[in-house]
Amino acid sequence: MCLALYAEDPGTVPIDRARIERTLHALRAEPSRGRAVVLDLGDGPPGGYALLVPFWSNELGGEVCEVDELFVRPDLRSRGHGSALFDAIDRALVWPARPVAIALGVTPGNARARRLYERLGFPPALTMLIRETPPG
Repeated sequence: MCLALYAEDPGTVPIDRARIERTLHALRAEPSRGRAVVLDLGDGPPGGYALLVPFWSNELGGEVCEVDELFVRPDLRSRGHGSALFDAIDRALVWPARPVAIALGVTPGNARARRLYERLGFPPALTMLIRETPPG
Protein backbone atom coordinates (compact mmCIF):
# COMPACT_ATOMS: atom_id res chain seq x y z
CA MET A 1 0.00 0.00 0.00
CA CYS A 2 2.94 2.35 0.61
CA LEU A 3 4.03 1.89 -2.99
CA ALA A 4 0.44 2.53 -4.14
CA LEU A 5 0.36 5.77 -2.13
CA TYR A 6 3.54 7.09 -3.75
CA ALA A 7 2.46 5.97 -7.23
CA GLU A 8 -0.79 7.91 -6.81
CA ASP A 9 0.57 10.91 -4.93
CA PRO A 10 4.36 11.23 -5.39
CA GLY A 11 6.30 13.15 -2.79
CA THR A 12 9.56 15.01 -3.22
CA VAL A 13 11.80 11.92 -3.14
CA PRO A 14 11.33 8.52 -4.76
CA ILE A 15 10.22 5.74 -2.41
CA ASP A 16 11.16 2.11 -2.94
CA ARG A 17 10.39 -1.13 -1.13
CA ALA A 18 13.73 -1.06 0.75
CA ARG A 19 12.94 2.34 2.31
CA ILE A 20 9.49 1.14 3.36
CA GLU A 21 10.95 -2.01 4.93
CA ARG A 22 13.55 0.08 6.85
CA THR A 23 10.76 2.24 8.22
CA LEU A 24 8.62 -0.69 9.32
CA HIS A 25 11.64 -2.42 10.86
CA ALA A 26 12.55 0.75 12.81
CA LEU A 27 8.99 1.12 14.11
CA ARG A 28 8.90 -2.52 15.23
CA ALA A 29 12.36 -2.38 16.84
CA GLU A 30 11.81 0.97 18.57
CA PRO A 31 8.10 1.58 19.22
CA SER A 32 8.85 5.01 20.71
CA ARG A 33 9.65 6.17 17.15
CA GLY A 34 6.05 5.71 16.04
CA ARG A 35 3.66 3.10 14.78
CA ALA A 36 2.03 1.74 11.68
CA VAL A 37 -1.74 1.47 11.98
CA VAL A 38 -3.69 -0.77 9.61
CA LEU A 39 -7.32 -0.31 8.58
CA ASP A 40 -8.71 -3.76 9.33
CA LEU A 41 -12.26 -4.22 8.07
CA GLY A 42 -12.55 -7.76 9.39
CA ASP A 43 -12.47 -9.80 6.23
CA GLY A 44 -10.31 -9.48 3.17
CA PRO A 45 -7.15 -7.45 2.73
CA PRO A 46 -6.36 -4.35 4.80
CA GLY A 47 -8.27 -1.28 3.69
CA GLY A 48 -5.48 1.19 4.30
CA TYR A 49 -2.77 2.28 6.69
CA ALA A 50 -1.25 5.24 8.48
CA LEU A 51 2.24 5.91 9.76
CA LEU A 52 2.09 7.88 13.01
CA VAL A 53 5.24 9.53 14.32
CA PRO A 54 5.63 11.49 17.58
CA PHE A 55 7.61 14.63 18.21
CA TRP A 56 7.81 16.98 21.15
CA SER A 57 6.72 20.55 20.55
CA ASN A 58 8.05 23.25 22.83
CA GLU A 59 5.59 25.69 21.32
CA LEU A 60 2.60 23.45 22.05
CA GLY A 61 3.98 22.05 25.31
CA GLY A 62 3.74 18.37 24.64
CA GLU A 63 3.83 15.46 22.25
CA VAL A 64 2.45 15.91 18.76
CA CYS A 65 1.26 12.97 16.66
CA GLU A 66 2.33 13.49 13.07
CA VAL A 67 0.36 11.57 10.49
CA ASP A 68 3.36 10.93 8.27
CA GLU A 69 1.38 8.88 5.74
CA LEU A 70 -2.28 8.05 5.32
CA PHE A 71 -3.66 5.78 2.61
CA VAL A 72 -7.11 4.31 2.10
CA ARG A 73 -7.70 2.00 -0.84
CA PRO A 74 -9.52 3.85 -3.64
CA ASP A 75 -12.56 1.52 -3.45
CA LEU A 76 -13.00 2.36 0.25
CA ARG A 77 -12.65 6.15 0.12
CA SER A 78 -15.41 8.58 1.14
CA ARG A 79 -16.73 6.13 3.74
CA GLY A 80 -15.38 7.86 6.87
CA HIS A 81 -12.23 5.78 7.36
CA GLY A 82 -9.87 8.79 7.26
CA SER A 83 -12.06 10.73 9.69
CA ALA A 84 -12.20 7.68 11.97
CA LEU A 85 -8.40 7.61 12.18
CA PHE A 86 -8.25 11.19 13.44
CA ASP A 87 -11.02 10.47 15.95
CA ALA A 88 -9.06 7.44 17.18
CA ILE A 89 -5.92 9.58 17.61
CA ASP A 90 -7.91 12.25 19.49
CA ARG A 91 -9.31 9.59 21.81
CA ALA A 92 -5.92 7.86 22.32
CA LEU A 93 -7.23 4.62 20.79
CA VAL A 94 -4.29 4.18 18.39
CA TRP A 95 -1.78 6.32 20.27
CA PRO A 96 -0.38 5.83 23.80
CA ALA A 97 -1.87 9.07 25.15
CA ARG A 98 -3.90 11.95 23.82
CA PRO A 99 -1.46 14.19 21.90
CA VAL A 100 -1.49 17.98 22.33
CA ALA A 101 -1.90 18.29 18.56
CA ILE A 102 -1.98 16.35 15.32
CA ALA A 103 0.28 17.43 12.48
CA LEU A 104 0.34 16.37 8.86
CA GLY A 105 1.49 17.41 5.45
CA VAL A 106 -0.28 17.18 2.12
CA THR A 107 1.11 17.47 -1.38
CA PRO A 108 -0.11 20.57 -3.23
CA GLY A 109 -1.99 18.59 -5.87
CA ASN A 110 -3.92 16.33 -3.46
CA ALA A 111 -7.16 18.33 -3.34
CA ARG A 112 -9.22 15.41 -2.02
CA ALA A 113 -6.98 14.96 1.04
CA ARG A 114 -6.83 18.72 1.59
CA ARG A 115 -10.66 18.85 1.68
CA LEU A 116 -10.73 16.05 4.27
CA TYR A 117 -8.16 17.80 6.46
CA GLU A 118 -9.91 21.16 6.22
CA ARG A 119 -13.24 19.50 7.10
CA LEU A 120 -11.53 18.01 10.18
CA GLY A 121 -10.36 21.46 11.30
CA PHE A 122 -6.79 21.57 10.00
CA PRO A 123 -6.11 25.16 8.92
CA PRO A 124 -3.36 25.91 6.42
CA ALA A 125 -0.10 26.29 8.32
CA LEU A 126 3.48 27.31 7.79
CA THR A 127 5.22 25.58 4.94
CA MET A 128 7.50 22.76 6.04
CA LEU A 129 10.75 22.65 4.17
CA ILE A 130 12.62 19.35 4.01
CA ARG A 131 16.11 18.68 2.73
CA GLU A 132 17.58 15.20 2.88
CA THR A 133 21.08 15.14 4.34
CA PRO A 134 23.78 13.93 1.98
CA PRO A 135 25.14 10.42 2.62
CA GLY A 136 28.34 10.15 4.59
